[in-house]
Amino acid sequence: HQSVDKVMLLPYYTQSPFFLHTSKEGVSMAMPLDLVLVRHGESEGNIANQRSRAGDNSAFTPEFKERIGAMWRLTKLGRAQALAAGEWIQSNIGQRFDRYYVSEYIRAKETAAFLKLPLAEWFCDFYLRERDWGEMDVCPDDERQRLFAESLRRRQVDGFFWTPPNGESLAQLCLRVDRVIDTWQRECSDKRIIAVCHGEVMWAFRVRLERLSQQRFRELDTSRHAHDRIHNCQILHYTRRSPVTDTTTPYYSWMRSICPTDLSMSRNEWERIERTRFSNQELIQQVEQVPQLVS
Repeated sequence: HQSVDKVMLLPYYTQSPFFLHTSKEGVSMAMPLDLVLVRHGESEGNIANQRSRAGDNSAFTPEFKERIGAMWRLTKLGRAQALAAGEWIQSNIGQRFDRYYVSEYIRAKETAAFLKLPLAEWFCDFYLRERDWGEMDVCPDDERQRLFAESLRRRQVDGFFWTPPNGESLAQLCLRVDRVIDTWQRECSDKRIIAVCHGEVMWAFRVRLERLSQQRFRELDTSRHAHDRIHNCQILHYTRRSPVTDTTTPYYSWMRSICPTDLSMSRNEWERIERTRFSNQELIQQVEQVPQLVS
């Protein structure tokens, strides 16, 4: 691992069925030793939505609107981002992994291929697909604001449990991610694996692997600081091996976040994941932040 310049503390529950489990045969199964998550590169949908938010709906042609989001290709920049991410991974993590996973969506598959990891053999997993945005999936921004104004207002109140019309909440996405985590614990204990997926999926992994509270998630979700975002081809690297002492734990104790195409957009340093506990008084302090309306 690269040297540790700074250690930051993150909330985390170490006692979880995701991290240490004993099988019926009495064999202890831990999570993969290293887990590398990679967001796909810039896609056609990213560009279309970005332009639409700026008032330009020219990308939303009839042909484009007929194409479901799962079929979006990478842009030229997206392919370059994937190449850069692959180079960074090979230089800083390693050239080979024990298992390779990728979302079935086209932009994720294209990203995985352009990482150009030697001898990679990818398993496609539909559980790694992007969050289902339902009726908002392929929709210009002005149309979305007009048709779904009330739903978007509710999103501002509680984005974690908010569900797009006929879509999927982040909380529901976390349940899907739990299935992936369970499979990796069962099949990839002590292995090094890489998974190419999507931004919202990586947020769900963060919530589950780091045990982020809803409050902490809201803080990160609404933050405008570049370090708190998950950019195209962003890399999240989780490990059970301490980058300081090289000792291992049965659960993920360290994480680093890297944006290979622009390192100023990410922290690029190992962060220590620690369990957060609350005293009775601390719980009361959190409760009292909400005014009581009925007694």
